[in-house]
Amino acid sequence: QLQFVESGGGLVQPGGSLRLSCAASGFTLNYRAIGWFRQAPGKEREGVSCIDNSGGITNFGDSVKGRFIISRDNAKSMVYLQMNSLKPEDTAIYYCAARVYDFCSANPGSYVYSGQGTQVIVSS
Repeated sequence: QLQFVESGGGLVQPGGSLRLSCAASGFTLNYRAIGWFRQAPGKEREGVSCIDNSGGITNFGDSVKGRFIISRDNAKSMVYLQMNSLKPEDTAIYYCAARVYDFCSANPGSYVYSGQGTQVIVSS
């Protein structure tokens, strides 16, 4: 059974950095695109970034461009999100999720989620 465990969130000041980790179990990461999504209070879930099995990266929207970097290590069944220059508007619960296919999609509904997420709070 597919399962994700997200970690690495916390409270950080604006301009700071965090590295989120996503541990996958119950399936192989190979041949699946993996995405990071976030959901702020009162808002819909939105895509942050996605990486396919070949390392191709798709960033969803301009808000994280140049600040967030997604990576994966299939051998360790891990996916990461390096977040730099954090802003208060990055505050949200962050989730990782998998697609059945090995290409990314901007539609959060086309991914399978199974983790609790990790909370990121950017505040001074």
